[in-house]
Amino acid sequence: MGPVLDIVALRSLIGVADCGGFHRAAEVLRISQPAVSQHIRRLEKAVGRPLVERRGRGAAFTADGQALLAEARRILTAHDDALRRLAGPEPATITVGTTEHAADLILPIVTEALAVSHPDHAVRFRIDRTARLDDAVRHGTLDLAVSMSEISSARAEPVGSLPLTWYAAPGWSPPAPGGAWPVVAIEEPCLLRGRALDALTGEGLRPYVVCDSGYLAGVADAVRAGLGVALLAGTAPEGLTARTDLPPVAPAALGLHARPGAVPGLAATVLAALRTALGPAAGRPA
Repeated sequence: MGPVLDIVALRSLIGVADCGGFHRAAEVLRISQPAVSQHIRRLEKAVGRPLVERRGRGAAFTADGQALLAEARRILTAHDDALRRLAGPEPATITVGTTEHAADLILPIVTEALAVSHPDHAVRFRIDRTARLDDAVRHGTLDLAVSMSEISSARAEPVGSLPLTWYAAPGWSPPAPGGAWPVVAIEEPCLLRGRALDALTGEGLRPYVVCDSGYLAGVADAVRAGLGVALLAGTAPEGLTARTDLPPVAPAALGLHARPGAVPGLAATVLAALRTALGPAAGRPA
């Protein structure tokens, strides 16, 4: 029998990518950090090539690691779907979507609120781009979504806003006076990408996109590598430091919209929890 891709190890690989590092992946997966490291080594032994490189407290994926990551997502989707089909009837499920930018903040709040208000329901999350979340709610595959109001096509209830902060690698040196500023961003369409470029242009700093990525983890990897600066929301990524020498950017408004016929009380419960947790400015567009 040849090499085997272990399902548990693949979950750790995805966790490292989605969380931006081994430490945070271990927290989310509720296992030890050494266990996450062991899982990655097991996958590297199976494929015979390095997959993840540690950089401070963060991690960067090799080209082989990126390729396996895409395969891992497909494998786990098929695996989990098969289990659901074979296990028979499952408990009623609430599906909640959020953007990557807001996931750090939103997921714990929603999980805690629904554990109290809907204890007989399983909760499943989807992290995706705002446009795809809008489509999923519209087609009924998501019960509700929390996304960036300014680029959403849905009529949403305002829940608050996300502060936006500039980040770079520790010790990163800005360009010489008059030089162009390298920016790392999520590929178009992305609200924060536009905000970053507009803010720097407004200060005469001549920004250009040195690297773009389909996912937030890729942006963090590129910034850790010293390629440039990035405008990010939510919790500070591991291995990056905030830059206070760049122009401040207004917070990004968040909105919630639910599909017609969703679980009774679901939208009201999540809306109240988010508005409470996001502070006194919650409930009003940024």
